[in-house]
Amino acid sequence: MTSHSPPPAAVTATGLRKSFGDHVVLDGIDLEIPAGTIFSLLGPNGAGKTTVVKILSTLIGADSGRARILGHDLVEEPDAVRAAIGVTGQYAAVDGLLTGEENLMLMGNLHRLGRRRARRRTGELLERFDLVGAARKPASTYSGGMRRRLDLAMTLVGEPRLIFLDEPTTGLDPRSRRGMWDITRELVADGVTVFLTTQYLEEADRLADRIAVLDNGGIVAQGTAEELKRRIPGGHIRLRFGGTGALEAAARILGGARDDDALALQVPGDGGVESLRALLARVDAESIDVEELSVHTPDLDDVFLALTGHSSSADNEPKAARR
Repeated sequence: MTSHSPPPAAVTATGLRKSFGDHVVLDGIDLEIPAGTIFSLLGPNGAGKTTVVKILSTLIGADSGRARILGHDLVEEPDAVRAAIGVTGQYAAVDGLLTGEENLMLMGNLHRLGRRRARRRTGELLERFDLVGAARKPASTYSGGMRRRLDLAMTLVGEPRLIFLDEPTTGLDPRSRRGMWDITRELVADGVTVFLTTQYLEEADRLADRIAVLDNGGIVAQGTAEELKRRIPGGHIRLRFGGTGALEAAARILGGARDDDALALQVPGDGGVESLRALLARVDAESIDVEELSVHTPDLDDVFLALTGHSSSADNEPKAARR
């Protein structure tokens, strides 16, 4: 029987540190991101998310630590890293004086694709991002959502296998944001790895296969969205009954908080399968007649506040890190 080793991680980082003057922004960051997944880095404004992206995309150097990007050493093989990645920053890097088509052709020239290949790639991306109708209009006339789509299309001209999306939906309306989510999922379905930073916790919840929370220079938690939610107290299982007698009997046996008006009982639970199975076994053993059951867990807002201890609007990353 032939064994198949798993594909190499898209990103591995060990002990990344970065300071600006006396201010320590990153104090030993460890990451491992499997290829073909969406990884989201959360943290308050100024926590160092953009600094991590800049280091891993070779824009600035770390003070210490090591990293490999798609198998290439970040320090020893920076050109190979740059050839394999794409970066979409917080603000669309689109030339408003050029048309959408010209912006994409410019990127094709920068990637040395040759005129014929660049034109073919431009046509493919205009169609993929629903920009054919606006291809020959100046980008300055585009809506915010169109500019972000064009910006991401420009990132994809060189067909990168890893894309850094640094708060890509900032300022977009809900419809445009969901459109970007769909595009991101399509990229991953094609085998691309996405490194996402975002201030929208719902965005990370909807998209990310794995999430890390960055605060005070370090990773304070990592896991899937559901794993992180189960770490925070406040989860419960809500049972609803057909009458007061059933509610009172269940409350005596199971404990929890009663809601007499709704004929409901809230029993503490972490939302995991094991705790739910244990509760259902007790309900069955005691012949408790339950009409309705629902599981409630903390959301990522609760996780974020519990782990960082302060508002996501805090700003402690020096300007030098964000330029």
